[in-house]
This record gives sequence, C-alpha cells and structure tokens, in this order.
Amino acid sequence: MLKLIDVNKTFNAKTVNEKKALINLSLDVKDGDFITIIGSNGAGKSTLFNAISGTFYIDQGSIILDGKDITMTPDHIRARQIGRLFQDPMKGTAPDMTIEENLALAAGKGGWLSHISNAEKNDFRERISLLKMGLEDRMKNPVGTLSGGQRQAVTLLMATINPPKILLLDEHTAALDPGTAEKVLDLTKKIVEENKLTCLMVTHNMESALSLGNRTIMMEQGRILLDIEGDQRSKLGVNDLLNMFKDASGKALNNDRMLLS
Repeated sequence: MLKLIDVNKTFNAKTVNEKKALINLSLDVKDGDFITIIGSNGAGKSTLFNAISGTFYIDQGSIILDGKDITMTPDHIRARQIGRLFQDPMKGTAPDMTIEENLALAAGKGGWLSHISNAEKNDFRERISLLKMGLEDRMKNPVGTLSGGQRQAVTLLMATINPPKILLLDEHTAALDPGTAEKVLDLTKKIVEENKLTCLMVTHNMESALSLGNRTIMMEQGRILLDIEGDQRSKLGVNDLLNMFKDASGKALNNDRMLLS
C-alpha cells in the first residue's frame, strides 16, 4: 500500500540551525492498516506526514503508494489519493463557504452548487446527518460559524467523501474539549471501518495509541523506535510502552503532554 524507503529530510542544512528531521526512515504500511503514531515534540511525526503528503520533497529515499513512486509528485496531485486532517479545526475547510459548498468542493464539483444534482444534495444531507450534530439543518450556514468539533467532523467527512487510498490524521482531536474529542474519535473509527480505509493517526494519548487500530509506532529524533502490532501490542499497557521506550532509547520519556494524557 504505502512504502517509505530510507527517507531522509534535513532542514536548514549546513547552518547553525540544521535539523535532521527524518533519518533513514523506512515504513511499510499494509492495505487496511490503522496505525497510531506517538512521540515527543520534534520526534518527526508531522514531518513524516508532510513527506507523505508532498508538502516538501525529501532529500533522499523513496515514497511508494500502491506500487507507484510518488517521491517527486507534487502535493496537489497526491491530494487526490491522500486525505489529511490537521490539529487546527480551522484548516481543511473554506470558512466563508457553506457546509453544502464545502462538501461539493470535496466531492470534486468545484464548490459550485449549480454543478450538483438534487440527488447529490440529498446525499450530502444524509452524510451530514450521520454525524448526529444537527448539521443537516444548517447546510446553508458558512462553515466558519461552526464550533471546532463540528468543523472537524465536517472536515473528516470532506476528507473521506471520495475515499482516499490513505488517510492521515495529525492530532485531529487535540484542539477539542474532551467530550467533543471523544465524539470525533468515535466518528473517525466508524468512518475508517465502514470505508475500510488505510489510516495513520498521530496522537499524544498513549492509551488511545494502544487501543485504536491494529498497530502502534513510536518515533524519536526522526526515527521509528518501536513498531508494535498483533499479540505483543494487545498485551501492552502504558507502563509497558514507557519501559519499552526506555530500553530502546536508553532514556526515560520526558514529555509532560504525553505522560499527563
């Protein structure tokens, strides 16, 4: 499905601000994998997503999607196959356009309602109603008037209205209050399962990292430190994960956000 082979990325190379963000990173994502990714700030999680999405070109290595080398493919071309949600609910939608128009844009209709049939409009309404947020009665409202949780739910729907080959979730519930975050996470699981999506999700919550999906990756300093799945993963608790991190890295995890989560 998705392969990263010896991927390297350095920012501000040969300057005092040089930062090796990804170092000889290789990853083999199988079709249908739901991988949770954890790591402290600066571990390379978002940089990994940016490399996959084509936000920048990597310095060395290869990125293969469905057997096709996309290493030098521009981001706007990759976006047809790769869906992504960000931590900031303000990203991923056009705030001045209505819910209906945003869905039309995501569906490839250019955001023009004149290009959408009544059947498609009804389909949008039905999809929105599945969110159970009452948004089906607000289809003419600008997305910018929605709460953060509502907006993130709409963004999730937009990213999957034409099911992508791979879905990247970059801490997409981190900016939401706990109750809303739980609703969006439940919705995420439902959409991923129903559409049989291949999914990578960055989270700071170690319990969620072990309970969601089928595989957990822990990153540190631009490398994949741990890659756990199957029976080994099913038997792990948070303390076990912390001990594994210490054994692999030679140091205890020192990240308040992760530990408090």
